[in-house]
Amino acid sequence: MRALSTASSGMLAQQLNVEVISNNIANINTTGFKRQRAEFQDLLYQNLDRPGTQSNANGAVLPSGIQIGLGVRAGSVYRITEQGSLNQTTNEFDLAIAGRGFFQVELPSGDTAYTRAGNFAINAEGILVTEDGYQIEPTITIPQGTIEVSIAADGTVQAVLGGATATPQTVGQITLATFVNPGGLEAVGDNLLLETAASGTPTIGNPNDDGIGAIQQGFIEASNVNPVQEITALITAQRAYEFNSRIISTTDEMLATITQLT
Repeated sequence: MRALSTASSGMLAQQLNVEVISNNIANINTTGFKRQRAEFQDLLYQNLDRPGTQSNANGAVLPSGIQIGLGVRAGSVYRITEQGSLNQTTNEFDLAIAGRGFFQVELPSGDTAYTRAGNFAINAEGILVTEDGYQIEPTITIPQGTIEVSIAADGTVQAVLGGATATPQTVGQITLATFVNPGGLEAVGDNLLLETAASGTPTIGNPNDDGIGAIQQGFIEASNVNPVQEITALITAQRAYEFNSRIISTTDEMLATITQLT
């Protein structure tokens, strides 16, 4: 009976759905996290009577035919890149992007990763780095003796040095990367994403220019996970899993009945 394999594919699909939902909920407080959504596709159909074929010699055509579906499979797990809320921290090295774009991060391998998590700090050399110590690109160095750092919406970094003349000095320029398909970036953990063939190559520009988001100093972007929405999706997935399980139980009882007849 096809129902066993069909229902089992449904259970596997809902298991994946729950795994995606659980990852969203687990990262509800992760800075810059973008929630994901599991998407599914129906499997091939077995044609017992193909729609549109002739049903008799008089030329009558089957209006619908008989097609038996063979279940469901996971099509993709899509990342939803909508803006998360901006939370004020008053930390001068906390940066949020209001709009499109990603911060660029230099990995130890020399590759460039991308992130929306702007909870930065400076290391012993005064270089602006992520919480894992990876420096951002281009390199921003805060001079020794700086008493105040100001980062404008367009990414201009200015430092006020101690002394008689407290005049702001421009010490760097933050640039952002945008992608045609940001949902195609590959997540590698630690709030980092990598370029793929699906995402396309990055376009680098200054914040607040040509559709690129603006920098907000003293803010961080919260996760865009909606707890109510995720709990609702979890309940729906749980019910779908139970229904598929019930189909397997019912099919097993039907097979047992057939066995008793023979």
